[in-house]
Amino acid sequence: MGRIYVRNKRQPHWVGSYREDTTMSDGTPKRTRRTVKLGPVSSMSKRSARASFQKYLDRVNVIYTPPVKAGMLLRDFIPEWLTQVAVHQAAGSIRAAQSHINTHIIPRLGDCALTDVDNRTVQAFITALATGGRTRKTIENVLNTFSSILSSAKTFGYACGQFSRRELKLPRKSVGREVRSFDASQAGSIIAKAKEPYATMFAVLGMTGLRASEMLGLKVADFDFQRKLIYVRRSVDSRTRKVQTTKSEASKAAVPMPAELEKRTQNFLQHQWRENPSGFLFVNRNGNTYALGKVVEYGLWPAEDACGIPRSGLHAFRHQIASELLEAGAAPSVVQKQMRHSDARVTLERYSHVIGDAQRVAVSSLAARIERHVGIELESST
Repeated sequence: MGRIYVRNKRQPHWVGSYREDTTMSDGTPKRTRRTVKLGPVSSMSKRSARASFQKYLDRVNVIYTPPVKAGMLLRDFIPEWLTQVAVHQAAGSIRAAQSHINTHIIPRLGDCALTDVDNRTVQAFITALATGGRTRKTIENVLNTFSSILSSAKTFGYACGQFSRRELKLPRKSVGREVRSFDASQAGSIIAKAKEPYATMFAVLGMTGLRASEMLGLKVADFDFQRKLIYVRRSVDSRTRKVQTTKSEASKAAVPMPAELEKRTQNFLQHQWRENPSGFLFVNRNGNTYALGKVVEYGLWPAEDACGIPRSGLHAFRHQIASELLEAGAAPSVVQKQMRHSDARVTLERYSHVIGDAQRVAVSSLAARIERHVGIELESST
């Protein structure tokens, strides 16, 4: 709403007056009176003045949203975040976020007002999680979800407090559990014992380093037999079996197709492949993509049992190829490209145990060369 009137008797001019609603830093609403000079009465009719004033009213009416009251609780905003932000993430990420919210965020911070979030509040939250036995990695994941929620609230115009992740103290990293990994002989034995289509699935995993979800998302058209390449373009959710994007943009790339895998894939296409409208390489008898749990239960575990290898998950193939490449002397940058990690630091961190072995061999070799020039034979300590 607004009005126009004439101001100044000596040099009369049209003035428009209107009120604009704004939100203060503490979330409380404030209505401010605005005036704008439109033009002299001598050269502007009242009709022209109204037309000129209308653009100011339109701007206020278009951008106006009801002011957000201070004191909105975190639990009250979370449903909006889930329906407006989280819904655009991968299915697995949505499940993880919902678990973080239901298990940790709402029970401990749900009744906290958005404006009350600060370093002290979040630090207490972190300490409570650590005291409850949560690992540093779990706390980091929960904190990522919480940060996204608060950042979205700010973006949507809600009055929020703030915290600095740099200033927060996280628990020290605990001793990591041993990562299950095959060696080349174990991978070969599993492939030999497995039935189709599992044998070809495991060959793809063990010879390319693809994630299991990416392997299940492969289509026949992704195999370029002329250029000896496999294009990774999509993945399949582990639970819903819905097709989705790859884990990251770096994951969407082409990987070399070894001659052994080319031969095995060609044979599979000629004799075992089930034709399907979507052109997927691996589909079950109903023409649907496989569930990862079924591949493990009916394909991997029986083959491991037959080989006398402890049961594992499909990710052991991915660890196997990275470890084998590094032990064979491949540069970390080459392994990073094959694994399609977005950052070389990820490769170095996850497979530092292999790099450490290579470092030990290199140092031992150096020490032996030095010792040959010493010329003094030391007595054995035994």
